[in-house]
Amino acid sequence: MSTRDTAAKNWDDREIGVRPEIPRNRLPNQKKQIPKARPRAEIEPPLKLEIVQAGNSVLRQLARPLSLAEIAGKEIQNLIEAMRACMREAPGVGLAAPQVGLPLQLAVIEDREEYLKDAATEYLRERERRPVPFHAIINPALTEMDDDKVEFFEGCLSLTGFSALVPRARRVRVECLDEQGRKKTIEASGWYARILQHEIDHLHGGLYIDRMHTRTFTSAGNWTEFWKSKPISEIRKTLDIGSV
Repeated sequence: MSTRDTAAKNWDDREIGVRPEIPRNRLPNQKKQIPKARPRAEIEPPLKLEIVQAGNSVLRQLARPLSLAEIAGKEIQNLIEAMRACMREAPGVGLAAPQVGLPLQLAVIEDREEYLKDAATEYLRERERRPVPFHAIINPALTEMDDDKVEFFEGCLSLTGFSALVPRARRVRVECLDEQGRKKTIEASGWYARILQHEIDHLHGGLYIDRMHTRTFTSAGNWTEFWKSKPISEIRKTLDIGSV
């Protein structure tokens, strides 16, 4: 999911210890020589991921769940960090594994404070948007907590340059595993709940265009020119959109 309604803009490798072999002819009182740690780039080069665009079949597949052994393994841990770097570079507030070509039940989320610093107070209040620290969700199951729906323009890193008005549940509960494979329950409202719903849709082969009010689908440029400054109620009336 992009950083704003349309498209608003660390690698942390694990150290791998090296245990040297002790020469057979070493005397008992010889001091053990500990090799210097190698630079991280020599241990494991960072993955360079590319975000796939709508039309790629992986975005329409049901992603498979990950096992605890897979989550603990080097490949998935490296993938999580690579997805974090890719999401920040985009920039976005969420990125699902299918968006980088991998049909896995994994997504990363982070709504950084710097993305919000220039936003108007009313804009943030209306969307209930607050900073969200980085985390991963794995094998998530989402439940809407009530019937309350809200509508805002939404963009996607896999639909670059477009946006649409999308109705979503205001409050959700997500049961998932975190990046360490621990069970986790998330209760979210507002913009965080929207991000969770958007990313979990990706894990089930969904895109926001499946849920959007089709009459509101717009390029980023036209959204800025015609709709950005208008309240949602006025947009609905102008475009003759029915009730949620």
